[in-house]
Amino acid sequence: MAVETAQAWIDEFRRATDEDEEIQAHGKFYSCSFLLDMEEHEVQVFMHRGKVEEVLVDPGPLDERYQFALRARAETWRKFAEETPEPMYHGIWSASFQKDLSLEGDLLVLMQNLRCFTRQFELLRKTGVPV
Repeated sequence: MAVETAQAWIDEFRRATDEDEEIQAHGKFYSCSFLLDMEEHEVQVFMHRGKVEEVLVDPGPLDERYQFALRARAETWRKFAEETPEPMYHGIWSASFQKDLSLEGDLLVLMQNLRCFTRQFELLRKTGVPV
């Protein structure tokens, strides 16, 4: 599901994350910054204690640095956002092993926050993606 504007997506993504019971139950230490490179847009998300602190669309080279990044073609992100994704588009591991998703940066930070990040990634099925 694509959204009309990047700002509409930011608002929905923030609301879905901040109201998600699982993230709020486990997110006390979920504080990091990550980049979702969706080919047509890059989205940098800043998390603090399980809440979305800030979201930048197409951040510039002098903006805050991210700790880890997920990069894939726009079509891959659209498939992630389907209500029931087809096989190999249902999670970051299957997509990174079988499709074009790549993980880079400080993957220790991703692993330390994996439970909350995975849940947040699943919320894309509700919020759609801005590509």
